[in-house]
Amino acid sequence: MIPLSFAQRRLWFLHRLEGPSATYNIPFALRLEGPLDTAALAAAVTDVVTRHETLRTLIAENADGTPEQRVLPAREAVVPFRVADVTADALDAALGEELREGFDLETELPLRVTVLRLSPEEHVVAFVFHHIAVDGASMAPFLQGLVSAYTARRRGDAPRWEPLPVQYKDYTLWQREVLGDEADPESVAASQIDYWRQELAGVPQPVQLPLDRPRPTMSDHRGGHVSFELAPDLLTGLGRLAAEHGATPPMAAQAALAVLLHKLGGGTDLTIGSPIEGRADEQLDDLIGFFVNTWVLRADLSGGPTFRGLLEQVRDKALAAYDNQDMPFERLVELLGPERATSYQPLFQTMLAWQFVWPRIEMPGLRATPVAADTGSAKFDLFFNVVPQADGGAYGRLEYAAQLFDHTTAQAIVDRFLRVLRQVVADPGAPLAAVDVRSDAERDQLARLNDTAAPVPASTVPELVAAQAARTPDATAVVSAGTALTYRELEDRAGRLAAVLREHGVGPDVLVVVALPRTADLVVGTLAVLKAGGAYLPVDPGYPSSRVGLLLDTARPALVLTGHEAAASVAGCRPPVLRL
Repeated sequence: MIPLSFAQRRLWFLHRLEGPSATYNIPFALRLEGPLDTAALAAAVTDVVTRHETLRTLIAENADGTPEQRVLPAREAVVPFRVADVTADALDAALGEELREGFDLETELPLRVTVLRLSPEEHVVAFVFHHIAVDGASMAPFLQGLVSAYTARRRGDAPRWEPLPVQYKDYTLWQREVLGDEADPESVAASQIDYWRQELAGVPQPVQLPLDRPRPTMSDHRGGHVSFELAPDLLTGLGRLAAEHGATPPMAAQAALAVLLHKLGGGTDLTIGSPIEGRADEQLDDLIGFFVNTWVLRADLSGGPTFRGLLEQVRDKALAAYDNQDMPFERLVELLGPERATSYQPLFQTMLAWQFVWPRIEMPGLRATPVAADTGSAKFDLFFNVVPQADGGAYGRLEYAAQLFDHTTAQAIVDRFLRVLRQVVADPGAPLAAVDVRSDAERDQLARLNDTAAPVPASTVPELVAAQAARTPDATAVVSAGTALTYRELEDRAGRLAAVLREHGVGPDVLVVVALPRTADLVVGTLAVLKAGGAYLPVDPGYPSSRVGLLLDTARPALVLTGHEAAASVAGCRPPVLRL
């Protein structure tokens, strides 16, 4: 039996829980201009699948329900390869349909290829993988192998490759051997578990974000995306800043993202997930497989640090994470036992991935350019994907959960991220409180909304209410839970209660605690205190009794005004209690 790797086990669990879906599809599409030899391309795909066992592996459960890898012999591994004619107008729909179809991992290989033919010399080729077999770094050996094999097949030859030193199944066995027994305090597993337990103890979950809708009880993984660019000068400045602090551009981007989440209401103790390549041995470099692990950055923004200080913190945490990267994230989740929910990922809900630079794709007689591929799904609340480009800049893409965010909100989040990057690069020594994520238009709008200067009449609140009652006695003044009071009724009730309060000694410099729920009685009570000439302190009767007692002891009121339903909250207090 060949066991699954720890990362594969989590995806298998989700696959069994949710059924086939596009959530963990990894799509890649190429536009090929020129005379494409589809037979040679199909043969090249078969060559790559023959070379890499993980692409001809099924996942199935044995008799006791344990999942295992079942590697098919090369002669039995037939990758679905389809050629279809399509018009330019129908291309996007046809491509989307291919990318969003799920896999049955028990019966289907984790790769399928569709050639969409627009004309004899223009094609779009969609490669769709399941994540259980590949990761982002696998695209380089896949494309290199595909180009090499296609070139050979066009010549009428088979590709001549050196045998791979290992296969993915060897890695899954080696992974367990390296980690050792978790019960052994001297093992790598035990040491790394201790580190992550200390690092992630008490992580607040989930990180609070400006959602457009309440979080549902279960995520449906529907997603949208927003594209963006990091200009070469911005990326150069970010790299220079990172180098000054012994960090890397991805670390600086993580720190900037932490600033953004903080500014969006995420608090000062927040988490960000990031992939880590997981290819700890050079023998794995040219192998296709699911090696990537996930580590969790826990950023502390308390105390008003500068960006320089935050970047140094992120650098130190990233280096410590690299030293403890062997423990699979999936196993850590099991051991740490965070609060689980079907509506969000455990430990973090925002991820940042800094991808590798794509290799040049040079196929004989063809001009190849990547095509944006979107599965319409989202694994996380927010997933920032950054891919450096040859011109020194970077292409970015925010994938967002459509259940939580509107497209306009996601676009605003991207715009704010870019503002944070520009500001911290320009002035990394400024306190983070000085970072402003608002646009000029938003600042102008806020200024207009806050432009509330107006003449203030030299009248008290009771005088203003009395004047309004004289002008519009039958107009509605208060509405609460089915109760409505006109200005006449409000004025009459508050006046009668004010007379009672005066009889109890309420007047200037006399404090009255008003312990009433948010009803019409609360408005009547506070207005009555003011009419009697006193001052009022509102106390929510829903507060814990200990807090109510502390407020009363501190304020030392002369009287407590309450109602029958709220009387229990002030039972036993020293000041006299007057019930409405």
